[in-house]
Amino acid sequence: MVLELAAVTKRYGDLAALDDAGLVVRRGEFVAVVGPSGSGKSTMLNVMGTLDRPTEGTVRVAGRDIGELSDDDVSRLRADHIGFVFQHFHLAAGATATENVADGLLYAGVPRRERVSRARVALEKVGLGHRLDHRPHELSGGEKQRVAIARAIVGEPTLLLADEPTGALDSTSGAAVLQLLHDLNAGGTTIVVITHDLALAASLPRRVHVRDGVVSAAPPPAGGAAAQSARVAS
Repeated sequence: MVLELAAVTKRYGDLAALDDAGLVVRRGEFVAVVGPSGSGKSTMLNVMGTLDRPTEGTVRVAGRDIGELSDDDVSRLRADHIGFVFQHFHLAAGATATENVADGLLYAGVPRRERVSRARVALEKVGLGHRLDHRPHELSGGEKQRVAIARAIVGEPTLLLADEPTGALDSTSGAAVLQLLHDLNAGGTTIVVITHDLALAASLPRRVHVRDGVVSAAPPPAGGAAAQSARVAS
């Protein structure tokens, strides 16, 4: 099991942004978390990514209960096991593609020479071996997102969390990035995509819906493997 939320509630004052949510993601799955703006998706992302602790309930990442860990231990767990991809890339403007990706290994304590070497390999993996020394202003939107994905996978995370990864892209670039995510998943990467895009969600093997902080499972897609319908409770 890569990720588990069990009876998770996250409150901000009197507002339950996430309400008694349950989710299990197993190794190798490709899951869409879908819902409208304000549904609780961002809160769920923060909880899944250990960026925020739940008010109630249990969150386990790679078998570790974050409620039993110190803040420093949670930070190490996140660095070792979780990669993040965001809608707006968050690339350092003055840094090359290689430098931006290498920065993804800073908190893992990897020596600089190895960081650079692994960054180049990751960029090759996402099809940007010819853009190693280009800076963000020299890249298209789709290429920037590929750099961001390379940065997220350079540490070989157990779980890749992608927040609206095609939201800032045109349809052609978005389709290319989605295909890249499919390719990474086919290679064994476990991926959860957070999105409001129903068409994108429908293209993935498993969908989880969030509305008003409540999480529920969609029926398995036609021809989908029942084994991929891991437990999701509202």
